Amino acid sequence: MPASDPTPSAVDDLPAVSDLSYEQARDELVGVVTRLEAGGETLEGSLALWERGEALARRCQEWLDGARRRLDAARSPAGEDEATSTEDER
Repeated sequence: MPASDPTPSAVDDLPAVSDLSYEQARDELVGVVTRLEAGGETLEGSLALWERGEALARRCQEWLDGARRRLDAARSPAGEDEATSTEDER
């Protein structure tokens, strides 16, 4: 997506945020931030970019939260008993 095309439709033509992998969402978010920091966008274009950036940030957080849940679940059978006994010893 070229930086010279600030139209909201440029954002509308992108894939749905819900379809993006963590890496895709993160990379696109970096691009959105770069464009916003560079300025030169119209107000409407800046708002569209901001909204896309917010959605991308939420998507990244969803991926990270999911990864954390998976790690916690993988550790819970052994880690739950250890955490309880460690807290009891304090």
